[in-house]
Amino acid sequence: MALRGASAQRAIEGLRELAGMGLTAPEIFRRSDELLRGVLEFDAVCWHTADPATGLVTSVLSDDLSLAGFREAVRLEVWHEDAASFPNIRRSGLRAETLSRVTRGRPERTIRFREQIAPASFGDELRAVFDTQGGMWGCAAFLRVPDRGPYLGRHRDLADIAARHIGNALRACHITPARSADAEAEQAPAMVILGPSNGLVAADDRAQRLLAELADDAMAALSVPTAFAIASERARRAACGELPAQGKIRVRAADGRWFVLHASLVEGLADGCVGVVASPASPAETMPMYLAAYGLTGREQEVALHALRGCDTKEIARVLAMTPYTVQDHLKAIFTKAGVTSRRELIARIVLGEQPTI
Repeated sequence: MALRGASAQRAIEGLRELAGMGLTAPEIFRRSDELLRGVLEFDAVCWHTADPATGLVTSVLSDDLSLAGFREAVRLEVWHEDAASFPNIRRSGLRAETLSRVTRGRPERTIRFREQIAPASFGDELRAVFDTQGGMWGCAAFLRVPDRGPYLGRHRDLADIAARHIGNALRACHITPARSADAEAEQAPAMVILGPSNGLVAADDRAQRLLAELADDAMAALSVPTAFAIASERARRAACGELPAQGKIRVRAADGRWFVLHASLVEGLADGCVGVVASPASPAETMPMYLAAYGLTGREQEVALHALRGCDTKEIARVLAMTPYTVQDHLKAIFTKAGVTSRRELIARIVLGEQPTI
């Protein structure tokens, strides 16, 4: 896909370099804003990290928007399969879509436009999902004022390319660093109780510490990090029979630890209180994400998982219907991407979360 203009080319080159800079997710978002604002021609942006496995939003960052109404934004995101939603964009196989294009110039047909975008004095929205290497590492919504007119095809094309590079940068920063002894000792689950509007009602000592660690820009509006509000609202919708049985949401702390959030209604009422339990993620829950973060393909991840379980080359070949030579080729690629030279080093790196050279 050809890019128009030297400015767009420079922006993409800058985004491509982000994966090797060792940045945190907020730093990636702010640098991406600097590179893209002039060429995408947006007036405000809302950035999100996501659970790589499910694509569910886990945090929000915005230097442009007032998040006073973010509680309602969570409700709309969970309860309404609106046009150009993040899940719909991901399912389409695209990485970017505009509200004006998907509604054929009638964005007012969507509840998100009527209740969020238009009241905030914006005219069009471009959404992008940072989906790469089998995981959705984040997403963003770019908004522009009506005077600019709707986004054009070139904006959507540029956002599609940019999303891949931002996804790679986010993927790289999700390779967990070595954990401290104190973090290893913190193995007990944490409990939070949220009220009917998903505001904080109670939290035990561990939960209070975890809420502080996971704090994001939505805290002022929600009183809890975004991931807890999303988990709670999904439990409410599941109780109404509009979602499958409540699933889990994985969320990553700044020190690299992963937690799994499980939410359930305290009294069985969708408009009542919800309990959210945050448990340290098990190796089985984190290993696929670590492998994806190293840039392994789907087939390489399958081989790596069997190797991490102690299977030898012949066993892996039999289970995955490959030749032993093909397994060895995959293992060589895995070792190269993970920065190791043996299965023992691979196990140590994945289990201990050592930081590789990207």
